[in-house]
Amino acid sequence: MNLSLSLEPLVSWPILAFATLAIFGFTVTGVLRGARGALFRLGAAAALCIALANPVFMSEERDPVKSVVAVIVDRSQSQSLGTRTADTDAALEKLKEKIGRFKQFDLRVVDAGKAGNDEDRASTRIFSTLAEALRDVPPSQVAGAILLSDGQVHDIPKAATALGFDAPVHALITGKDSETDRVIKFTQSPRFGLAGKPMQLEYLVTDEGAQGLIGQARVRVFVDGELVSEESATIGANMPLEVTLPRAGANIIELATDVIEGEVTDSNNRAVASVDGIRENLRVLLVSGEPHAGERTWRNLLKSDASVDLVHFTILRPPEKQDGTPINELSLIAFPTRELFVERIKDFDLIIFDRYQHRDVLPTLYYDYIAQYVEQGGALLVAAGPEYSGEVSIANTPLMSALPALPTGEVTEQGFYPELTDLGKRHPVTRGLEGSAASPPDWSRWFRIINVNEPVGEVVMKGAGDRPLLVLNRKGKGRVGMFLSDQGWLWARGFEGGGPYVSLYRRIAHWLMKEPELEEEALTALGKGRTLEISRQTMSDDAGKVDVILPSGKTASVALVKSQDGLFRGKLETDEIGLFRIANGDLNTLAHVGPVNAPEFLSTVSTTSLLAPLVKATGGTIQRLTAGVPDILPVRGKIEASSANWLGLRTTDETTLRSVSRLPLFAGFLGLGVLLMVLGSMWYREGR
Repeated sequence: MNLSLSLEPLVSWPILAFATLAIFGFTVTGVLRGARGALFRLGAAAALCIALANPVFMSEERDPVKSVVAVIVDRSQSQSLGTRTADTDAALEKLKEKIGRFKQFDLRVVDAGKAGNDEDRASTRIFSTLAEALRDVPPSQVAGAILLSDGQVHDIPKAATALGFDAPVHALITGKDSETDRVIKFTQSPRFGLAGKPMQLEYLVTDEGAQGLIGQARVRVFVDGELVSEESATIGANMPLEVTLPRAGANIIELATDVIEGEVTDSNNRAVASVDGIRENLRVLLVSGEPHAGERTWRNLLKSDASVDLVHFTILRPPEKQDGTPINELSLIAFPTRELFVERIKDFDLIIFDRYQHRDVLPTLYYDYIAQYVEQGGALLVAAGPEYSGEVSIANTPLMSALPALPTGEVTEQGFYPELTDLGKRHPVTRGLEGSAASPPDWSRWFRIINVNEPVGEVVMKGAGDRPLLVLNRKGKGRVGMFLSDQGWLWARGFEGGGPYVSLYRRIAHWLMKEPELEEEALTALGKGRTLEISRQTMSDDAGKVDVILPSGKTASVALVKSQDGLFRGKLETDEIGLFRIANGDLNTLAHVGPVNAPEFLSTVSTTSLLAPLVKATGGTIQRLTAGVPDILPVRGKIEASSANWLGLRTTDETTLRSVSRLPLFAGFLGLGVLLMVLGSMWYREGR
């Protein structure tokens, strides 16, 4: 209870002051002159002035205000290592118990790093969480803050004044003094590179902790999961690395270094970079056996692709065509067979024989060179016409060893709708072709198909009588495709509405040239925000599940759901960031979720050195939880707020007003009685 006396004048202060001076002027003059009853007049004047001033006696009932204690619990990913989470939870329960003994403290427990955007999860932002927890608390009511963390904090203020309050900050650190950790990361990694060409990168290996190693570290380099080299890296120095991208599209370059004894985690012993491989212009050789309506379809399609350098020859004058015209009068270019099929055959990414027939333009030995070119990784496409079933068929040359289907000698000529086979509905080359879902398909008919014996490889399209129409096959390291009709140009000309010839022809060509997106069996993963998106292409009816190894070392199983024929997808919502390893059967891939080179993983060794300067500046203490949880003591003023055995938390002098009682001294009968008594005394004296 607080007692006080205040004045609440019945008139304004200027009038009260004037009246007081006038009244006291007259009465004091009488006192000085010694007039009879002057002192009684002075007393009456004083009583009148006091009554006009209206003194009020006030009584206040106040309650003390609790001081707010903020306990910030580090829930970042590095806190999940070892026993840190268990130690933190145990310490938190003890703090709640010890602080709860004091009624003058209001406890607020807030988790930091458990939720938020990618930036929050990529780094430990304790002090921004602290500021948010105390946003509605006046600085004078802050008792202090206690941080439960591993010490790896990335938003430490430069000065204690930036905290916004004058109270001690204490830090209780998980982990041990003797921790060690090895980290590897890319310091220079371009996003794009030329496929088949060397690319320069840089990486760094560091050992952190009291027992960090020095010297050399063994580093294994993987490209798309395959070991390509082993390097010896000097610890603490930027090391150059030369890698050749094997293909166009996404290439994952992974670095892995050995685990050292006793290190905190091996999750940062791997680094990954995703580099998009860009092909230099693809070189395609198109050889047309004779002019026909479909020839220009292939030519126009390949010429319209800016990434393709096309070399096109049409055999207009076969050797048997001798009409006596002198060579120097012919406007024809001699077919450079030796240069194309012997000297520079390996320079081509794809060779297309469009209705080509063997008429001694190519020596027989050259067909064997083409077959070897396929075996060694080349690509061959045969767009067959009626000549494929005749005596001059290329199937009667040494090239037959590379061909997936040999002719029966018959040609079926009748109207039919090209259709996808069951395999074709799942194969990336033909899957989802526009118009393929209808029955019959929503495209025009063709009228000729070349009959073949039982083909080798995958029949993805069929024609009249379910005969093979499009056959795709792997041969050695290379690939071969065979189109058993020459009437795809009907789609290009818009006959009966046409068909999706551009998509089909382009997919065939790019599958033959080994574009990763068109692989039948492929596992890919991509991190988007906090979600790991997984895609699985397969020719099977069921893709099963994928096993995921998270950056923390935990494992998860993700079910794949059919998105369309041959394509399955799955998602994993995660709070972890870093490198994820995904496996499905014999297929493996890597994906990075969240920011690359996040501070949360570059340093995982627990430390007291980062927080110590700020903690000391606030009068707090920093110590490891291995020493136990100190006692809590309330303190006042600026005295030392901590010691080795206890943590001091400041109490506030602030109070809240509960009720007020007012008693005017000259109001009512009390005031009237005093005035009457004073005036009566004056009258009595004057009347004698």
